[in-house]
Amino acid sequence: MQTPITLVLGASPNPDRYSFLATNLLYEKKYQVYPFGIKKGQIGELEILQEWPKTGTIDTVTLYVGPAGQVAYYDAILSLAPRRIIFNPGTENPDLQALATSNGIQTIEACTLVMLKTGQY
Repeated sequence: MQTPITLVLGASPNPDRYSFLATNLLYEKKYQVYPFGIKKGQIGELEILQEWPKTGTIDTVTLYVGPAGQVAYYDAILSLAPRRIIFNPGTENPDLQALATSNGIQTIEACTLVMLKTGQY
């Protein structure tokens, strides 16, 4: 059985970035992950992708882009109709949260890494 797909928005090839660590941990825990970022590169065995995924394929969007950088992705995120959006520390955004909620998308202010490590993902 395939696991739901998680889109990591703001995936980075820099191993010091939380998006890098989250992508690796998702992969290690056998989640399907779609690392989307503006910089080309690799995260472990995964290539960072610059092509937005198809609508209906993403279960979870986990954010590693600050509120100002999220604005350009509002429509794209909402068009995916994910089940939930995780706002990692520093990405909290009341505007996107309100838009998501009004579109029936669950929003969570939490750390993806902590959720994965504590079995809450």
